Amino acid sequence: MAVMTMRDALNQALKEELARDPSVFLMGEEVAEYQGAYKVTRGLLEEFGPKRVIDTPITELGFAGLGVGAAMAGLRPIVEFMTFNFSILATDQIINSAAKMLYMSGGQFKIPIVFRGPGGSAYQVSSQHSQALESWYAYFPGLKVVMPSTPADAKGLLKSAIRDDDPVIFIEQERMYGMKGEVPEDEDFIIPLGVAEVKREGRDATIIARSLMVPTALKAAEELEKNGVSCEVIDPRTIRPLDINAIVESVKKTNRVVIAEESHPFCGVAAEISAEINERAFDYLDAPVKRVSGADVPMPYAKNLERLAIPDVEQIVAAVREVSYL
Repeated sequence: MAVMTMRDALNQALKEELARDPSVFLMGEEVAEYQGAYKVTRGLLEEFGPKRVIDTPITELGFAGLGVGAAMAGLRPIVEFMTFNFSILATDQIINSAAKMLYMSGGQFKIPIVFRGPGGSAYQVSSQHSQALESWYAYFPGLKVVMPSTPADAKGLLKSAIRDDDPVIFIEQERMYGMKGEVPEDEDFIIPLGVAEVKREGRDATIIARSLMVPTALKAAEELEKNGVSCEVIDPRTIRPLDINAIVESVKKTNRVVIAEESHPFCGVAAEISAEINERAFDYLDAPVKRVSGADVPMPYAKNLERLAIPDVEQIVAAVREVSYL
């Protein structure tokens, strides 16, 4: 295995899939000449040319629609948003066209398209550029929603997303591009969508976390271990389809649950997971499910306020202690 950043793991996945399948192409703002706003597409224009790696105008609704049409015609587009906040401008094409086309055409049109780019909190880019939109997209039938938390997951899940015949929302946490980890270099390495992973085994409490909250939850588990509390950390990896069975099995073992997310609590992914746990594993719970979410406010610009708006290790530790009655 090679050690690489999440940025380079994503780049490797894109490169391998563009080389493997001539129907795959990439487009978005500054993905070609500038090599990506976050350099995820570095070197792809030089290797695959301007017909496979395409710079677009600043018109998200327009190039998202172009991607949906290309997918209907048999190609496999990868549409990069410079930030998922900008995808809000393209939601008519994503939700009303991509997500619904297979159903509304009676199965005549598959839409093998990936909408990818950075999401969640960044570093002092304020409220319009620091939004976690996964629960919004997960709400709509027809869309798959993926959020990797390690470089290996980023590569394996992106390759699966590109090969999938359904539209996939692939959200990369902006703060995680520089994080390093071991990544298989096998060009056939894929991670199936809809399969959670236990990132850490434990017996006393389950922490369910995704994306940026996974390394935060792992640090919290290390702190709790010092006081004799053994935490299991589960990363769903795919928000929709959700591997609820893996989560329920962990709950049956530990009997206590904390769900950590950086998104807003109201109508969030943690709310859905909490409801499903209560429906499927209520009798196994020794305490109510506890959520640790981002502040229910627009993201502040000021660094000190921004820090307060995002869950941290201390908040997760406190939540686990609460459900453990410590």
